[in-house]
Amino acid sequence: MSINRAAATRIEVPRGLAGVVVTDTRIGDVRGIEGFYHYRHYSAVELAGTRGFEDVWHLLAYGELPDAEQSAAFAAETAALRPLPDEVRAALPAVAAASGTSGSLSGPLSGMRTALSLLGAAKGFRPVYDIDADARRRDTLVASAAVPTLLTALYRLGRGLDPVEPREDLSYAANYLYMLTGSEPDKQQARAIEQYLISTIDHGFNASTFTARVIASTGADVAACLVGAVGALSGPLHGGAPSRALDTLDAIGTPDRIDPWIRERVLAGDRIMGFGHAIYRTEDPRSRMLREVAQQFGGPRVEFAVEVERQVEAILAELKPGRELHTNVEFYAGPVMELCGLPREMFTPTFAAARVVGWSANVVEQAEDSKIIRPVARYVGTEAPVAVPLMS
Repeated sequence: MSINRAAATRIEVPRGLAGVVVTDTRIGDVRGIEGFYHYRHYSAVELAGTRGFEDVWHLLAYGELPDAEQSAAFAAETAALRPLPDEVRAALPAVAAASGTSGSLSGPLSGMRTALSLLGAAKGFRPVYDIDADARRRDTLVASAAVPTLLTALYRLGRGLDPVEPREDLSYAANYLYMLTGSEPDKQQARAIEQYLISTIDHGFNASTFTARVIASTGADVAACLVGAVGALSGPLHGGAPSRALDTLDAIGTPDRIDPWIRERVLAGDRIMGFGHAIYRTEDPRSRMLREVAQQFGGPRVEFAVEVERQVEAILAELKPGRELHTNVEFYAGPVMELCGLPREMFTPTFAAARVVGWSANVVEQAEDSKIIRPVARYVGTEAPVAVPLMS
């Protein structure tokens, strides 16, 4: 009998690779027990409170925060990359129609998968295996700068509206809102969205980031890596929760319904969208920050969200003692984006407009390693080999 040497050296790991360290990274980390995460060596929450999006983008791309001169230069460089190639712009109406953008929660994101592929082809992206680190980084800047333009154009085309051309004089966040609505946002809205974007740029080896790195390990081009990441993000268990958390607030409706509504669902074993996280065992620092952002706007919607959070955590502590279940980033992301005028079908795409920068940093880092990511699976089917039956 032959010995399966590969099977003899296999390492059993938990489902979903939970807690498994698969590589080293200099990009950042999530410390779930502490309720803390960072980009490079800076607190992500502190960065969101003190810096602009372009500065944090520079940090992830180059490994350091820019000084004032570098900040202005990087902002100008990336703003100049926002317009789309003519051949991509010409294809967007068909992409928007085919991806079902109108009335769909996933339409703009679905369309972006196709549009990113077109962008990579139009810009001549080459496999990361065949180019140096500077060229890889340049491709990621081109793609990341174009993502807001693609997303907003697909959204507007799906509603029979003309796309709004990007402006180089606006920040990344303000320009995103401008291209979406056609109106220049006020400073509070632009800053709130900027803080949300900064807080979601990167978050460890989540499903979409890991997907991007797996594809990068094959040596594929930047567009291919980002398309795969977008596909992973489109799943409701990953990036689709902000609008669903807001749906929960709508379903509850009034303060007197919070307790019975939540108890019924917890006892039925249903998941309460916007609560719990795969890594954090304490309050999600992103949720804490976004709660403060929402409270700066104030109003009944925010007050209701805060009361729902208070009662849900009390009910979960009562019915599920010993489990730390708190709000995650999606719970307050919904109210913040709603207050800034974003439609719900653009919540997850807006998340993608931030996370593309984190994916890009991971793609560049992964490309430094020439080892392809190639795990194995444990076969649990009928014992092999079985004789192939003759055709009767």
